[in-house]
Amino acid sequence: QVQIVESGGGLVQPGGSLRLSCAASGSISVIYVMGWYRQAPGKQRELVAVIARGGTTNLADSVKGRFTISRDNAKNTVYLQMNSLKSDDTAVYHCNADVRSPHVRNTYWGQGTQVTVSS
Repeated sequence: QVQIVESGGGLVQPGGSLRLSCAASGSISVIYVMGWYRQAPGKQRELVAVIARGGTTNLADSVKGRFTISRDNAKNTVYLQMNSLKSDDTAVYHCNADVRSPHVRNTYWGQGTQVTVSS
């Protein structure tokens, strides 16, 4: 089994910064793509940023230039640095990991961490 745990959310003023972390643990052979998705109240879950094992990234247009995704393969951890935050960034942020275990490959989700941007 694989566990995904996010941390780093909170309340921040517009223009502020937060750094989210997501650590995967358990029966892991390789983690391919890791990423962040978010879901605001009344809206569908949307992609924020993903990063491949080799470092290739893909970010939503709405966060380009403000957010940076990175990962530490040795720690099975992915980070999301969020700068110049706006009220529209308020959402629950979920981490996602495409994991190969010894006998299966599966996609796992974390429980989510709340990010609230408000003055």
